[in-house]
Amino acid sequence: MTRIFDDPAEFADDQLAGFLDLYADRVRGVHGGVVAHRGEQPQVAVVIGGGSGHYPAFCGTVGPGLATGAVVGNIFTSPSAAQAYSVGKAADQGRGVIFSFGNYAGDVMNFGIAAERLRAEGIDARIVVVTDDVASAEEIGKRRGIAGDFTVFKAMGAAAAQGLGIDDVERIGNAANDATRTLGVAFSGCTMPGERDPLFTVPDGHLGLGLGIHGEPGIRDVEMLPARELAALLVDDVLKNAPTGAGTRVGVILNGLGTTKYEELFLLWRHVAPRLRDAGYEIVDPEVGELVTSLDMGGCSLTLMWLDDELEPLWRADAYTPAYRKAAAPVAALREPTADELAEADAVVTAPEAGEAGRRLAVSVRAALDAIAATIAEHEHDLGRIDAVAGDGDHGRGMVKGITAATARVAECGDDVGGGWLLQQAGQAWAERAGGTSGVLWGAALEALGRHLGDTAEAYPAADVAAGVREFATTIQQLGRAEPGDKTLLDALLPFADDLERRVGDGAELADAWAAAADVATQRARETADLRPRIGRARPLAEKSVGTPDAGATSMALVVTAVGRVLQNENDEEHQ
Repeated sequence: MTRIFDDPAEFADDQLAGFLDLYADRVRGVHGGVVAHRGEQPQVAVVIGGGSGHYPAFCGTVGPGLATGAVVGNIFTSPSAAQAYSVGKAADQGRGVIFSFGNYAGDVMNFGIAAERLRAEGIDARIVVVTDDVASAEEIGKRRGIAGDFTVFKAMGAAAAQGLGIDDVERIGNAANDATRTLGVAFSGCTMPGERDPLFTVPDGHLGLGLGIHGEPGIRDVEMLPARELAALLVDDVLKNAPTGAGTRVGVILNGLGTTKYEELFLLWRHVAPRLRDAGYEIVDPEVGELVTSLDMGGCSLTLMWLDDELEPLWRADAYTPAYRKAAAPVAALREPTADELAEADAVVTAPEAGEAGRRLAVSVRAALDAIAATIAEHEHDLGRIDAVAGDGDHGRGMVKGITAATARVAECGDDVGGGWLLQQAGQAWAERAGGTSGVLWGAALEALGRHLGDTAEAYPAADVAAGVREFATTIQQLGRAEPGDKTLLDALLPFADDLERRVGDGAELADAWAAAADVATQRARETADLRPRIGRARPLAEKSVGTPDAGATSMALVVTAVGRVLQNENDEEHQ
């Protein structure tokens, strides 16, 4: 939903006023839109445009190497003929004007009228219509223009910047359009300013295939796909519509439509790129991000422009606009680091030789980590729910990522390694993959425990294990700079370590002492519900947190309880 506005009816004009103030050093506002500041040499004016709601299209791509001006209509509405005429006339530098826009009836009519008015005044005015959307029609001339707008605008803008005449710039624009194909999908509809309901909805668990950028839903709903399958759908359907006689070098855009996060697009690109390469294509200067949006629509689109000797240098040419900047010079002299330069970072660390006791400890460590993984997976949702009360709700997911990474790393280690080594490897993997404060703390603590236990001891008495647990707790306390009562995992961990040391000191067997101490940790974790957080991101929401136990303390209690069961099982087997 679009939430920032004054009068919804004035949204397009109000946002444009802010844009013009922000970029006053490079664009100028005129009736109906914007024009770029002029360079030393006059050039053909490439004037693009359409309705608002598509930023960075259209005014965001006005500048050197791209458009000369942009006509800005109301949201999802064609600008008027008067607006198009005004911007076209202001952008003209004596070498003619080319209007370019997506293939929508209102745009075709209004830009057509504007072109006629300019011609009547002696200004050479041409039109290049974008028709890249493969889902909108079988006949190419009837297709809509969506994210492929950008490839056409980019080719013409670069050609104009090189000083080519209007005949060549027009021809290049049409060639770029003929070489461009796009397919998009929507995950959710977009909402107009001032409205509560979206223009369309997508059924839960589905995506709309073949959306439009003016709030038009897809041509059909299909079940939501994993990223790999979504990439296959987009790539394969676009390739099926390849232009006749097209080559194998392609400019590519993976475009976000408004609320699809860049990280999601990066993940999707991870599957799009190899699928294109496997199909025999060479990807040239790909763009992943938002170039043609649709307010707050959730979704994305894939655009390919098949390149030839003329189009490729135009696609790769420099440009500098408010929303799109491309410069070859800063990266021209860069090189990849050599294998030798990366050797230290990629060096494989060899496990130290372990004694018999160390190898037996490794068996226990593997079993304990597996038990932790099962327990955390079982309680992931509850941990996230608890964390969401006064935090960001990611604790369960973070713990799952951490223990999953730890068990995966341990599984890669051989059978002849010691338990101390395995704990250190588990800690490093946990910290690398879990991220956040919790990941750092758990990773460092496991490494500290592993270093304390080592791999060459003749035995691991209960007192030594309890001392290792104290090292584990001390590491977390020193790194996290927390104290008992701060409502953190320490409120369960420190009582556990204290109770374990006391019972072991009194002569209890490790399994019995651990189980009893785990009960103490569980009770203390519950009691954190009465505390107010004094550090961390939950502190500003301290009052809201009262009544809910700390997620970190809760997960700590679950972990030590799970490990206790492993120790008890081993103890039972030993005494059978």
